[in-house]
Amino acid sequence: MVRKTTSKSYSVALVIVMVIYVAFSSVYDRQLFPSLSFSQGTLQQRWESRRTKQNPQVMAASAKITCDRSHTSYDLCSINGSCILNPKTGTLTLMDPTFTTSAPLVEKIRPYPRKAEKWIMPRIRELKLTSGPLDLTRSCNITHDSPAIVFSAGGYTGSIYHDFIDGFIPLFITANLVYPDRDFILVVVNSKEWWMPKYIDILGTFSKHKTILLDKENVSITHCFTSATVGLISHGPMTIDPTQIPNSKSLVDFHNLLDKALNPNLSIIKINKPRLILVRRYGNIGRVILNEEEIREMLEDVGFEVITFRPSKTTSLREAYKLIKSSHGMIGVHGAALTQLLFLRPGSVLVQIVPVGLGWVSKTCFETPAKAMKLDYTEYRVNVEESSLIEKYSRDDLVLKDPIAYRGMDWNVTKMKVYLKEQDVRLDVNRFRKHMNEAYKKAKSFMDLNG
Repeated sequence: MVRKTTSKSYSVALVIVMVIYVAFSSVYDRQLFPSLSFSQGTLQQRWESRRTKQNPQVMAASAKITCDRSHTSYDLCSINGSCILNPKTGTLTLMDPTFTTSAPLVEKIRPYPRKAEKWIMPRIRELKLTSGPLDLTRSCNITHDSPAIVFSAGGYTGSIYHDFIDGFIPLFITANLVYPDRDFILVVVNSKEWWMPKYIDILGTFSKHKTILLDKENVSITHCFTSATVGLISHGPMTIDPTQIPNSKSLVDFHNLLDKALNPNLSIIKINKPRLILVRRYGNIGRVILNEEEIREMLEDVGFEVITFRPSKTTSLREAYKLIKSSHGMIGVHGAALTQLLFLRPGSVLVQIVPVGLGWVSKTCFETPAKAMKLDYTEYRVNVEESSLIEKYSRDDLVLKDPIAYRGMDWNVTKMKVYLKEQDVRLDVNRFRKHMNEAYKKAKSFMDLNG
């Protein structure tokens, strides 16, 4: 019993820490396409309007609404039976052959896997699941012959880190757990204008059907599905646990899905130097490499072909994928853009530069996923002398002397801001060179084997 209590307390503490971290993480630049139009034919997405006929006796035996609320980060509800979606009210109604005039079962859910974060969840649209008489089927404007997965693209969406850890990776897990090797329709709430154009290729790999953007739908048109799953299953930050999925899917399989979606069509060109992507942070956002040009020159001297990658609002996801996929390694200071380690080929090199005080979060966010992706991971821990915090705090201050003690149990917004927003780095070129000499050997070996 003590062990369970301790584990639960630890989980709650970790959630609180990550809330604060998220609040002050750099928001990854969004790609906006205000004037882009796209046709359903692009991905062969289409409405299926065939009526589904089921035996009422069979439906009566299986039709039900269930919700699992036992997890720290997410709720998951299921409607096991034909149901009707009302876009105006955000209600999914089970068409129950045994329905009576008595009060129907009602469940409510905000389908976003951050339920412990009380300040973000109110921004997620709440959906209602209930039951009604079988003759509601007559009210269906569009009847689909597939089930639906319903989730939110709100919350922290807009940071590429959260687009993936709260969206596409949980969607990958949920699809493989609930509907393995089955066709389904995606229903999305809280989507912003830029979200669908940016991610349409990825969405099209999950489902051949047109994605239903609930907040953009004609509220007078109802949709019927054979069943529905509402919410997404999360295994943790950028994590897929193969032992929890029947077909043992992993982050490598997720990378393969991205490869299918973004279809880089790489032509292998024989080159003599391993290509290294240097992820650039810029502006007044914190964790900027102050001597970046000097570092770039050193990396070239070590033997790399260095390509500076500066993500912006106009960066194409497809082009970013192609660039990173064609490289032999990537390097950058801890930040959201390192999420694109998912674009690297397994076996290539990832170097994470870890500023003072961010060792624990660097491990959670990128070290663990990099190893799960089968990347050759290494990190460079910034010394106090390399951190701009040395200009603001004395060496004896806990901020520099003992970040763990400074953080303590009260890991609040002010403390997090010190390490994430106030801190830039000026790397010791000679010390850093030693790390990159080893990274070069690994990247060169990968290039020789894989092109």
